[in-house]
Amino acid sequence: MKIIIAAIGKLNKKSPEQVLIDDYISKSKWPVTVVQVEEKKALRGPELQAAEGELLLKQIPPDFKIVALDERGEEPSSRAFAEKLGRWRDMGTTGVAFLIGGADGHTNTTRQRADYLLSFGRMTLPHFLARVVLSEQIYRVQTILSGHPYHRD
Repeated sequence: MKIIIAAIGKLNKKSPEQVLIDDYISKSKWPVTVVQVEEKKALRGPELQAAEGELLLKQIPPDFKIVALDERGEEPSSRAFAEKLGRWRDMGTTGVAFLIGGADGHTNTTRQRADYLLSFGRMTLPHFLARVVLSEQIYRVQTILSGHPYHRD
């Protein structure tokens, strides 16, 4: 199963966050692609949010499941998250795209397009750090599904 992490904003290739993301992705058994996009127009508020949503959605192949990281989403345990991705994998899902919005989050349109809304908790995380957490959780899911001892309940 292929994985796309599509995010608003670009990380410096040598930033500590990027180093961590690269480390987790290198351990992944699934091919993981990170796509970073930015809206170049000087927009604000709902217009910027909508433009960012369109940029993110353009990165997703039509047969991929979409997971939007959103504060309104479910807060599954790592094991429950692994079960969800494992079911999708077992159903023959081609890939899963994770969308990380900009500072103002996702629009209702983007949330409605998503197959699943995922939250890492009620606390606000910097979006660059959310990429690290997501990368680690993708790796963790694979270890859970394969029975590797990395994850401990």
